[in-house]
Amino acid sequence: MAAVLLSSGAVASTLTGGAASAQPLTFAVDGVTSSASTRELAIERADDVRVAADRAAGNTQKSAVAAQAAVVEKAKAAALAKKRKADADEAARAAEREKIVENAQSDPRSAARIIMSEFGFGEGQWSCLNMLWVGESNWNYRAENSSSGAYGIPQSLPGSKMATMGSDWRSNPVTQIRWGLDYIKKSYGTPCNALNQWNNRSPHWY
Repeated sequence: MAAVLLSSGAVASTLTGGAASAQPLTFAVDGVTSSASTRELAIERADDVRVAADRAAGNTQKSAVAAQAAVVEKAKAAALAKKRKADADEAARAAEREKIVENAQSDPRSAARIIMSEFGFGEGQWSCLNMLWVGESNWNYRAENSSSGAYGIPQSLPGSKMATMGSDWRSNPVTQIRWGLDYIKKSYGTPCNALNQWNNRSPHWY
């Protein structure tokens, strides 16, 4: 019968009533064991460094994404503010144009400068149109040629032709101006071409 007793690091062995002297239990740490422990520690440290680096990289990426999102939102807000301002400016210009057109009887020239763009005429054609209609009617929407019957600012002959632009052709300068610009575009291309023809004819007409 064998009995094993472990106490305070010593081993006592009793075999068949005989006694053996207690021997201390010792553990030898050789070079292989030491190297394995060092490698494990190095691996643990490397893992810690990698985890910390991944966490830092993740935080950096999140910050970059947040910063980019902030830039995008700022750009959207700026674009929206710019569009709102442009819309407000256009609305103000439209209101001003409408006011000018409504006042065409007292200031037909200003109305004509606005209406020209409807027919594709730029500002460079204005001086020609002005001179042409100064010569024809001096911009009087009630001007009537006593001999021919030509009527209005563009001196339509007969005046009733302008009814194609509106039944109010006798009293509305805007109707007359639109008819005259349409006639010029179809017959001469531009007001300057019409003025050249007018100047080359005697008596003047276009």
